[in-house]
Amino acid sequence: MMVEQPFVLSPQGHLKLIIFDCDGVLVDSEETCCRISAEEARRVGMNVPDDQAVNVFSGMALPGIQHMIEQETGAKLGADWAGMMQKRFVAAMKNGVEPVDGVYDMLNSIQKLGIPVRVASNSSQEEMDAKFSIANLEHFFENRIHSARDMGIPKPKPDVYLKAAEEEGVSPSECLVLEDSDTGARAAVDAGMTCIMLRSDEKPIPKWKNILKINSLSQFTALVQKALLLQGH
Repeated sequence: MMVEQPFVLSPQGHLKLIIFDCDGVLVDSEETCCRISAEEARRVGMNVPDDQAVNVFSGMALPGIQHMIEQETGAKLGADWAGMMQKRFVAAMKNGVEPVDGVYDMLNSIQKLGIPVRVASNSSQEEMDAKFSIANLEHFFENRIHSARDMGIPKPKPDVYLKAAEEEGVSPSECLVLEDSDTGARAAVDAGMTCIMLRSDEKPIPKWKNILKINSLSQFTALVQKALLLQGH
């Protein structure tokens, strides 16, 4: 972890909003969606084994996945492909999705600290509704969920994060983002926000400014608590 804390976590910062990615941060559904994408890729001749699906498709929006598969194979998946895949994702989520380890304790702790929270994801609103309902997380984020897919501007573009800040009435520099993918982290950093990446010790993070790494959600709570204490909250 970097010695120098980014501005929003420093004594001079003003932490006013926490924005969470969805898959891999709150719910453990990314592997399922990536495996479905890999299955579709293999159907048209792109060799993506299931054990490489997350490495290949992690953090990508469906239009980006479609473009990749079409570029690799020369296949034309059609204008309705992303919509069909979204329906498959939603159906898979309704069959079961697991919360990320420690997510309930983390969200309850953040809630007690009084910091507003929002979600900004490449998943559709319909997918997130299914995931949060199954994982019993919807009460944490009622009417505070933003879908880059529904906006038509997926990460790594920063628009969905900027939208979340705008809706809260805060500046990007006052926002802290929790992400797990390079795609999402790029969006957060380009939005002018500080990004914390949830990753295992053996997996590095990009060497960008305003980015830190943790390997458990309990560490995230500790960072937020420390920042608020330094800032006099």
